[in-house]
Amino acid sequence: QVQLVESGGGLVQTGGSLRLSCTASGRTFTIYSMAWFRQAPGKEREFVSVITWNAGSTYYADSVKGRFTISRDTAKNLVYLQMNSLEPEDTAVYYCAAATPGSGRDYWMEDRYGYWGQGTQVTVSS
Repeated sequence: QVQLVESGGGLVQTGGSLRLSCTASGRTFTIYSMAWFRQAPGKEREFVSVITWNAGSTYYADSVKGRFTISRDTAKNLVYLQMNSLEPEDTAVYYCAAATPGSGRDYWMEDRYGYWGQGTQVTVSS
C-alpha cells in the first residue's frame, strides 16, 4: 500500500506562483511514477504532469507546459509541482497520484494510477 498526502494549495493572484508537495509513505519502493491531476468546478478531472521515479522523465499537459515544473526528491519520498504564471483557468482541486510497474504506458489516463491523495485546493484570483 502507498499513502499520498498533498499540501501547498491556497489562494494566489493571477501571474503568481505556488508549489504543491506530495508526500508518499508505505511501500514507496513499488512506485513507478507519480502524477498530478486536477479537477475544476463543473469539469472532468484532467492530467497535469507526471514524473518517473527512477529516471525522472517528465511529461506535461499542453495547457501547463512551460509554466509548471514537476520534480521529485527520492530520498524524502516527495514529489513537487512548481506552478508559475498562474491563471484563473488553473483554479482546481489538485490531486497527487502514484502508479506501480505494469500499470501501462498511457501516463495521461487516470485509470493507470492506483493510489490517490485527498486533493488540495488551488484558487487563482483574476
